Amino acid sequence: MSIFSDLPSLLALHTSHISLKQTLELQTHFGQLNVAMLASKEELSATEILKPKQLDRLFDSEQPKQVEEAMRWGEQTGQNWLAFGDDAYPNLLQSIDDAPLLLATRGRFELLQDPQIAIVGSRHASKQGALIAQDFAQYLSSQGLTITSGLALGIDAAAHQGGLKGIGKTIAVVATGLDRIYPAANQTLGRQIADEGVMVSEFPLGTKPLSYHFPKRNRIISGLSVGTLVIEAALKSGSLITAKTATDQGREVFAVPGSINNPQAKGCHQLIKQGAKLVESGQDILEELSTQLQHSLTPQTLDLFEDTSTENQTIKNYSPPVQTAILEHIGYEPIGMDELVVLSKQPVYEIQSQLMLLELSNRIEALSAGRWRRLN
Repeated sequence: MSIFSDLPSLLALHTSHISLKQTLELQTHFGQLNVAMLASKEELSATEILKPKQLDRLFDSEQPKQVEEAMRWGEQTGQNWLAFGDDAYPNLLQSIDDAPLLLATRGRFELLQDPQIAIVGSRHASKQGALIAQDFAQYLSSQGLTITSGLALGIDAAAHQGGLKGIGKTIAVVATGLDRIYPAANQTLGRQIADEGVMVSEFPLGTKPLSYHFPKRNRIISGLSVGTLVIEAALKSGSLITAKTATDQGREVFAVPGSINNPQAKGCHQLIKQGAKLVESGQDILEELSTQLQHSLTPQTLDLFEDTSTENQTIKNYSPPVQTAILEHIGYEPIGMDELVVLSKQPVYEIQSQLMLLELSNRIEALSAGRWRRLN
C-alpha cells in the first residue's frame, strides 16, 4: 500500500503540478497529508513549500472537476493511477531522486516491475537505423526483457514495434496526458501498446505535448530501465538527455556506432568517447547486464553465460546434423523462412525448431520480419 492512501488528494496535488518532494514536505509540516489538504491558501503559502502558481491551481474553481474526471478515468478498464509507494509502482523508478508522485497507466501496468531496457534515438532515423532498433528490441524482448521508449517517430517507434514481437513486450512513456496519443502518426502503434504492453505518463489528463515536458519524460524512461541503448542520435538530441539521466541514476548506457559521415551517429560516438559501452548486438547487452538480470532472463539465455569453460563452450557451439544443414543456408545477410524452406527442402515446423536451438546456442540471431542471420 502507498504511503499516500487518499487518491483524490493526490490527484488534486497532481493536477496542480506539485512534486513528490513537495508532497512529502507538506506531510511532514502538517503531520498528515489530509490535514494539509484542509489548510487554507494563506496557511499553505506561509509554509513556503508551494509556488504561487501551484497554489493558484490548487485553489482554482475548476480543480474539483479535474479531480473527478481523473477519478472516472482511472475507473475505466485497463486504466490506473499508481501512487509512489504502491506495490505496483515500479521499484527502480521509486529509487531515483525525483520520482513522480503519480503515474497514469493504460494497459498491463504489471510490466512496470519487469526488467527493462530503454531504446532511444533520432526522430529522423535512417531506414537502417530503424531496422537496427527493431532488431535489438525484438531480440531483447524475446529473451524476456521489456523494451521502454518514448513513442516518438523514428527509433522509438521501431523499438516499440520490435518489443511487441517478443515475450517482454514494450512500455511507452509519453510527455502528454494519457487521454491523447502523440504524435498523431503513432496513433495505431499507441493503441497496440495499450492493448499488449503499457503506456505511462506522469502528466495530468489533458496535458499537451509542450517542449519542456520531454526532458522530464526522459528521466522516467531511463529511471524505469536497468540500461539505456542509444541508436542514431545527433549531437544536440533528446536521446543524449536520456543517456545523461541514465548515467546520473547509476544505470548503464550503451551506444551503437555508425558512419563517421553520418550526423545522426555523432551523438552515439560522443557517448562512446564518454564511456558508454559500444554494442553491435543484443547479445553484447545481455553479457554486460547478465549479473543484474540473473533473476529475470529466460533460463536458456542465462545458461549461455553461466559457464565459459572450453568444454562448455564446445557443447554450446555444437550443432546436431539437422541444425548444421540449416546453418549452411544462413549467412551474415538476413534470410527469411520462405528462402530457408526452398534451400533446405525441410518442413516449416522442423526449420522453426532448429532455428530456436541455433538461436539459443548463439549461432544465429533473430531479426525483424521473420528473418535470421549468422552470428559465428
